[in-house]
Amino acid sequence: MIEIGVPFSDPMADGPVIQASSQKALAAGMTLGRTLELVSRARPLVPVVLFTYLNPVLSAGREILRNASDAGVHGILITDLPVGADRDTEAWLGDGPLAFIRLVAPTTRRERMAEIAKYGSGFVYLISRLGVTGSGGHISNELPGTVAMLRSVTDLPICVGFGIATPDQARAIGQYADGVVVGSAIVKAADDDPAKALRLVRSLRTGLDEVEIAPKQMRDARQA
Repeated sequence: MIEIGVPFSDPMADGPVIQASSQKALAAGMTLGRTLELVSRARPLVPVVLFTYLNPVLSAGREILRNASDAGVHGILITDLPVGADRDTEAWLGDGPLAFIRLVAPTTRRERMAEIAKYGSGFVYLISRLGVTGSGGHISNELPGTVAMLRSVTDLPICVGFGIATPDQARAIGQYADGVVVGSAIVKAADDDPAKALRLVRSLRTGLDEVEIAPKQMRDARQA
């Protein structure tokens, strides 16, 4: 799928690459409404997920979810709305036409994981590390166990993000997760040359395709 970041003036969860791209986009006049126009014009052949903070969504008004769906968006991920923080807003998002994708931190306890997954749909976004978005660094040795714990409380697909930038990392995580989320590395490559970003995405896809044991097969084997 394609995750499209909506530029925001205070991207607290994002590292320097995404922060810089947000500032560039805002300076060029990009808004949530114009983001939806781009999606509508492009009409990608794969699902589209909006990655955004809560403020732009609330500022856009109650019709924004329907407008996004009409433009061709399939899901929404809001970085600064933890489960239980605002039940009315969460209900509005959860009952809307878009999949409401929730975030799980690597330090989240099992009971909290179950609550987060219960109020989400589409897939669960598991953050691979503490801190902000950004490529680089190593994959924690504890990540497979964290994925397994999350898997035990939800049937939703699990995608892992933060810090993933190479085919080798994608291949490794693909052994136990359903997908990877790559943002900063693609944005950084696109800032140099869009063709470079395309090559990176193709290499990541190749890495995932080389996974020998699919997550579903692993789940089936454990259940057996």
